[in-house]
Amino acid sequence: RPGTGVRWTEAGMTTRTRCLVDWCRRARRSAMAALLCEVLWLAAPVHAQVPPTENEVKAAYLYNFGRFVEWPADGAAASGPLRMCVIGMDPFGPVLDAAVREGLVGGRTVEPERVTAIEDTPRCHVLFVSDSERERLDAILAALKGTHVLTVSDIPQFARRGGMIQFTRQGGRLRFEVNLPATQEARLMISSDLLRVASAVRR
Repeated sequence: RPGTGVRWTEAGMTTRTRCLVDWCRRARRSAMAALLCEVLWLAAPVHAQVPPTENEVKAAYLYNFGRFVEWPADGAAASGPLRMCVIGMDPFGPVLDAAVREGLVGGRTVEPERVTAIEDTPRCHVLFVSDSERERLDAILAALKGTHVLTVSDIPQFARRGGMIQFTRQGGRLRFEVNLPATQEARLMISSDLLRVASAVRR
């Protein structure tokens, strides 16, 4: 846990990520605590250790997004493991696997997946669209019409082009904005707690 004097090992990335995400899981009192835990981590005196990478923070966000989204109860997405997918060049590697390992979202296990074919994306619950997929973005979003897939990306203008959650940087900090009409069209219920901590909400 941040601030407890735990000394990090050379294992580095995976160890830091597990600690960060475990702390997030315990910070259940509010979305602010869960989603901005990395800010507290950075402020904690952890023996001057290297702060988490941007991809580690994004992986923690992806896990927590699933906690604040409700999928329709009448569809296939309502049962089985929650599949957290990445399409395109994977920027996370083992970071995402570490972030979701042994995690539960609404009592469901979380399974990370990497997909390459657009036709495989509708089976996901959360889909991170890699920056490598800029040219295929419109085709990816078109393939997800009528599905219940939460789309997330750091591609510029992602939310304006129909994506649901877009990572942005403001004042050197990683933030995110939400495209509410897109989530509503997919029948995804976004928690008001999540919307409160978004840097912008498109309505």
